[in-house]
Amino acid sequence: MSDTVPESDGPQEAGPGDDPAAPAPLDVPRTPTGDAEVDARLERLADADHLPTDGHIEVYEDVHRGLRDALTALDARPGPPAPPSPYGSRS
Repeated sequence: MSDTVPESDGPQEAGPGDDPAAPAPLDVPRTPTGDAEVDARLERLADADHLPTDGHIEVYEDVHRGLRDALTALDARPGPPAPPSPYGSRS
């Protein structure tokens, strides 16, 4: 039995999973909502998977702003006219 260490072919390169400080995908599932604008905003969350933690806030704020704008747009759309009052108009 030999106590020698086998020689390596040179320095080994680190693989993508070898750096514990490197960003790692969270792999959080995103279920489509059926609204293209909302789904695009939710897909934007995947961008945070490739950023260091201090870069997440920019992505989260952008997604939040877009979702808030989509909700605001729903309030701005004209809805169906209100049914007439059975009591007539009271002025």
